[in-house]
Amino acid sequence: MDVVDGGVDRGQNPRATMERDSDDKIAEPSWFSPKKLLFVFCVVNLINYIDRGAIASNGVNGSLGTCTSTGTCSAGSGIQGDFNLSNFQDGVLSSAFMVGLLVASPIFASVAKSVNPFRLIGIGLSIWTLAVVGCGLSFDFWSITFCRMFVGVGEASFVSLAAPFIDDNAPQAQKSAWLAMFYMCIPTGYALGYVYGGLVGSVLPWRAAFWGEAILMLPFAVLGFVIKPLHLKGFAPDDKGKNRTDNLNVLPTGYGFSAVLKDLKLLLVDKVYVTNILGYIAYNFVLGAYSYWGPKAGYNIYKMENADMIFGGITVICGIVGTLSGGVVLDFMDATISNAFKLLSVSTFIGGLFCFAAFCFKSMYAFLALFAVGELLVFATQGPVNFIVLHCVKPSLRPLAMAMSTVSIHIFGDVPSSPLVGVLQDYVNNWRVTALVLTFVLFPAAAIWFIGIFLNSVDRYNEDSEPDAVTRESAVAPLLEEA
Repeated sequence: MDVVDGGVDRGQNPRATMERDSDDKIAEPSWFSPKKLLFVFCVVNLINYIDRGAIASNGVNGSLGTCTSTGTCSAGSGIQGDFNLSNFQDGVLSSAFMVGLLVASPIFASVAKSVNPFRLIGIGLSIWTLAVVGCGLSFDFWSITFCRMFVGVGEASFVSLAAPFIDDNAPQAQKSAWLAMFYMCIPTGYALGYVYGGLVGSVLPWRAAFWGEAILMLPFAVLGFVIKPLHLKGFAPDDKGKNRTDNLNVLPTGYGFSAVLKDLKLLLVDKVYVTNILGYIAYNFVLGAYSYWGPKAGYNIYKMENADMIFGGITVICGIVGTLSGGVVLDFMDATISNAFKLLSVSTFIGGLFCFAAFCFKSMYAFLALFAVGELLVFATQGPVNFIVLHCVKPSLRPLAMAMSTVSIHIFGDVPSSPLVGVLQDYVNNWRVTALVLTFVLFPAAAIWFIGIFLNSVDRYNEDSEPDAVTRESAVAPLLEEA
C-alpha cells in the first residue's frame, strides 16, 4: 500500500495524484489506527465464537433427562433437556447459523464494493444481537433454530472483510502474525464460551447466557454505523472519479450477479485456492465437532467433573500459543504460499498423531497432556491457511475468496460434522470410538495440504484488480500510520 507524505502518494501515478490533490481539503488522517482496527475485529470475532462455545457448553447445552432401571428419573438440563432434543437435533442446532452465513456472505462481499463496509458490519451485527436475544426467548427446537440461522448473518457481515483489511494494514514483516492474532480469537472464543456457559448455567437460567452476549456485541454494532470509511486495496473509485465520504471505493457500473458468477468461476479454477480450501474443509470437520462435542465426550470418557472448564482452559492456552506460533513461524520462514502449505501439512499431521494417541489412553492425565500438544500443533494452521486465501487471488477477489472460504469450511466441514458425529455416537454408543474416528480425518487434511506444496503458486497481492481503474485512497486517509 502506498505511503502518504505531505498529501502526495509516493509510487502513485500522476492522474491519481492530481485527483488526490483536488480533494486534500476534505481528506483527514483517520484516528482509527491499524492496531485499533485489529482490536475491534478481534473482539467482534471473539464474541461471535464465545456464542459458539457457550451453546456447546454443558451449562447451556445441558443434557437429556435419564431414568434408572429402578424407575428413578432425573430431570434434564439446559437446551437439550428443556426442549427434549436428540443428539442429532442437538447437532443441527449447532449448525443452524450456517443458513444465514451461506446466504449473506456472498451478498456482503459483493455489496461492500459499493457501500461502506462498516455500515454493512453495523447492520449485520445488529441482526446478530437481536438473534441471540431471540435465542434466549425461544420456546422449542424450531424457534431457537430459526434464531440461530440469523446469528450467521452477523458473522457474514465481517468475515469477508476483516482479514483483507488486516492484511492491508499489518506491517509487511508481520502479516501472518497479525492474521494469526485475528484467528486466535476462534479457539479462544470457543474456550471462553465453554467457561462462560458453564458459569452462567451454574447460577442462572441458560437463557441469560445469550442475553449477556447481546450486551457485549451491541457497542460494536453501533460502531459500524458511526465509523468513517476506510480504503481497501484492489477497489477503484466511482466512474466519476470522485471520492466518497459515505461509501467505500466503488467498482465500475455494471457489477452485478453475472460479475459475481465470473469471480466465482475464477476461484473454482484456481488450483491453489481449491486445494487449500479442500484441506481446510477436512480440518474444520474435525475442529467443529471437537468444539461442540468435546466437553460432553470428555465428561463421558474420563468422568471429568468440570469438563467445560478443563476443555475451555486447554483450548484457550493451546489456541493462543498455537495460532500465534503458526503466524510467527510462517513470517520467520518467509511468508510464501509454498511455505504456508509446508507448515499446514506438517503441523496438522503431527498434531493429528498426538490427538489420536490421546484418545487411546484410559488415564485422564495422559489424555490431557497428549491432547494439549496435539491442539497446539493443529491450531498453528490458522494464520497460514488464511494467508494462502488472501494471497493466491487478486486484491479485488479477496472479500469473495474469504467469504467462500468461510462458507465452504462450514457447509462441508463443521456443519455436517456435528450432527454426523451425533448420529455415529447414537449408533456405536461409545464416545472413545467416536472421537478416534473423528480425529482420523485430520490425516486426509494434512495429505491435501501436502499436495499444495508442489503446485505452481503465485502471490497475487500486488496485482491490479481492475486494469482500467485508478486505485486511490478514499476521502478519509487509509490506515497507513499509527494514530
